[in-house]
Amino acid sequence: MILDGPENDMDVTPPTASPPKRVLFICGSANQTTQMQQIAAAMPEVEAWFAPYITDGVADFMLRAGWGEFTIGGNRWRKACLERLTEARVSIDESGKLHDYALIVSCSDLFVPKVALHKPGVLVQEGMTDPEDFMFGLIKRFPFVPRWLAGTAATGLSDWYVRFCVASEGFKDLYVRRGARAEKLVVTGIPNFDDCSRHLDNDFPHRGYVLVCSSDSRETLKPHDRRAFIARALEVARGRPLYFKLHPNEKVERAVREIHEQAPGALVFTSGKAEPMIANCEALVTEYSSTAFVGLALGKEVHSAFDLADLKRLLPVQHGAAARHIAEVCREVLRAGSSAGLGGAARALAKGEMAA
Repeated sequence: MILDGPENDMDVTPPTASPPKRVLFICGSANQTTQMQQIAAAMPEVEAWFAPYITDGVADFMLRAGWGEFTIGGNRWRKACLERLTEARVSIDESGKLHDYALIVSCSDLFVPKVALHKPGVLVQEGMTDPEDFMFGLIKRFPFVPRWLAGTAATGLSDWYVRFCVASEGFKDLYVRRGARAEKLVVTGIPNFDDCSRHLDNDFPHRGYVLVCSSDSRETLKPHDRRAFIARALEVARGRPLYFKLHPNEKVERAVREIHEQAPGALVFTSGKAEPMIANCEALVTEYSSTAFVGLALGKEVHSAFDLADLKRLLPVQHGAAARHIAEVCREVLRAGSSAGLGGAARALAKGEMAA
């Protein structure tokens, strides 16, 4: 007997599986890019696409013309980001315009591109923030002034995002004091700084030295006295071996020359990862670098331009689960769309109840 017709309940068409939602991860520096990759890896159910830092309008014209090489949107940083993404064999959408994305996850909101303006967004803290200066006060007083002029001190002030994932309760308090909306912030930890103890197992061959992690203050147009900084490092070392790890954005030839003029016996590392070097050092000297957090988490003697008590309050949570926590926040925003409310997982994170 042949069964046919819509009235026959035995003729059932299996439901069609919904296609995975597309999510765009906007990257930048090596630190920002690797954090985005870890979050995407924790969301295997989505179709992940990646972009270098996206700008448009006048800002994009200036960057393409080479007038902002010190920023993560500059040509050099953009090229390095694309090379890193290509090597990782991920899907790349350089302008963010190839698809209609259900969610934008970004490493920075100092510039919010048009492709992200009307999409649900999750902002992820990258690390240390710049100190508040004259430009920060200016943009607080006059919101039309571009946020990027204040550097990362202005992170979180766009209010573009549905959720802002931050490193610790201390940072949450800091961002709220600077003007971010408390109800949008979730303490998740941040992937590259949530498990510093893993750096103790390394193959860096040296021990018993003082490590100096320099900053790119001059390259990003901030005041900096390099001679005084090196002198401070020599004072901290007190005869101990002195190693320097340069920031990847620094002008290498100038930095090496300056170091060897004042500290001719110092070793200078122009590349490589700073974390194993920190794990093996006796003391760490920084200015405004996020590497201070690694030193503090590992119980090192740390010298910084920031007050150490403040740094300890800001120290990222150490649970090794930041990427998973941020991924869960992203899922809640995807489920709720642009009208996202603080759901169960995000509430648990905010209260510190989610298991690591």
